[in-house]
Amino acid sequence: MSERTTSEALRKDAEQSEEKRGPDALIRDVALTKALEDAWAEDEHAVLSEAIPKNDAGVRPPGPLLPWMPAILVFFLGLGLYRAWIELVFVTPTFLFPAANVATHDMYDIIMAATLLGCAAFYKRLNPLFGKRWFYAATVGLMLMATVLLPASAFAPEFAVPLGWAAVASGGVGTAFVILLWSELYGCLNPFRVALYYSGSLMVAAAVIYLSRSMDFTAFFAVTIALPLFSLGMVAAGFRSLPSDRLPRSEAAPFAIPWKAILIMGVYAFAYGLKEADLYQSTFGPHSSFGVVIVAALIFLLVVVRGRRFQFSLIFRVALPLAVCAFLVVPSMGDWGTFVTDFCIGASYTAFSIFVMVAMANFCYRYGASAVLLFGIERGLRTLVMIAGRHTDRFLHQSFEAATGDVVLSAIVIVTVVVATMMLLSDRDLAGRWGLALPGMGSVEDAHAETARDELVDRCSQAAQRFGLSQREEEVLRLLAQHKKIGSIEQELFISNNTAKTHIRHIYRKLDVHSRDELVALLEGLD
Repeated sequence: MSERTTSEALRKDAEQSEEKRGPDALIRDVALTKALEDAWAEDEHAVLSEAIPKNDAGVRPPGPLLPWMPAILVFFLGLGLYRAWIELVFVTPTFLFPAANVATHDMYDIIMAATLLGCAAFYKRLNPLFGKRWFYAATVGLMLMATVLLPASAFAPEFAVPLGWAAVASGGVGTAFVILLWSELYGCLNPFRVALYYSGSLMVAAAVIYLSRSMDFTAFFAVTIALPLFSLGMVAAGFRSLPSDRLPRSEAAPFAIPWKAILIMGVYAFAYGLKEADLYQSTFGPHSSFGVVIVAALIFLLVVVRGRRFQFSLIFRVALPLAVCAFLVVPSMGDWGTFVTDFCIGASYTAFSIFVMVAMANFCYRYGASAVLLFGIERGLRTLVMIAGRHTDRFLHQSFEAATGDVVLSAIVIVTVVVATMMLLSDRDLAGRWGLALPGMGSVEDAHAETARDELVDRCSQAAQRFGLSQREEEVLRLLAQHKKIGSIEQELFISNNTAKTHIRHIYRKLDVHSRDELVALLEGLD
């Protein structure tokens, strides 16, 4: 491109920049106001830009399963390993040791919830977790200690009580720590990736549990020792795969706690706690029941098949009828009715927990919220409410006849679940305000604008990689795409007028464009 052509292009840009532009000029001109869920799916390349190698042509290869499927990094599925460890060691252990009489499920959950809420209270000192080696060491050490102490009571039954207390304390604290680590990692991913990896992790957990049930004690013990090690190694690998600008920040952005989402999750957790005892009586536990596996597989496949067209609201719209069905199908229908009830309650709780994971992670991803604070509160309160559901079930069945207790439970749960879900249905998408105010998010229109700006930044990064722009040229490109004047570019980047013009000239030459309109059109055409 000649110098004269470039000068004319620069002059044309200056004339266009001087024109009076409306407040929504960025949205109108760049034309990046797609649906929020489409935008979230589109920016997945930014999350994995350093993790997925490119071929000689500079094009990122397709996923390993289907040619149109996004690449799935296996270590992001390591969340399922700690879930499998929880069920195999504490929730429904295959081998019962003397210490198990002390290390009960309720006590384990209480310690875990207290640790989560305690970490949330001191989140400013802990945030972020990914760079603290001592936190990884403490987490894996506590989980391994719990794994060893329980079978140790079989060789020293006279010490079953202290071994049980030590096991449940170390296990509860270690589980809380690993939950926060994985939550912080998922808070660095866009919602499309969170839904894909989290549902996939649930299937991984079930598969590990199924395989471990048939093992002898030696193999079983080796597996339960390996699970925490691999899970912590995978979460560390996940953080290393992320670009530096996607990692959690030391100073978390201020935000209002989404109590509405936490409240509704608590309703589903309470309903799940009421029926949890029935799941323990079946062959499979709460993390490996058919309802959990089928819903997780369904969401995983829908995300893969639908891609950018996947509607996240579909997840919680499925949870409501399943929850109602779980309390309408009474045990008097026989074994088949009990199976359907167990399936529906497991599926309902799983569907809504996936939705809440996506929603909470999106707060961290989009607004820089602290995952330690947000997930510490949500998971801690959810666990306490689930315990309350268990004890409510016991109280009602002790106070009433079995049939009467079932009727009372069904009435309570159906009313609360329906009312709570109707509250959520008033918010049409994940960018809904959840009944609260977030900084810089005054309306859905504002959320669209912010999403458009995020996507614009990602497209500029993609163009910089594809056309070999330097870091400074990429910064200039972002400002050009936002229709910044040359004077504004000088001020924002602290460069001279000649330097700014030189960078623009280089950008136009490398991208083979002759005006800002052509540049914007090129950005719009990127995948």
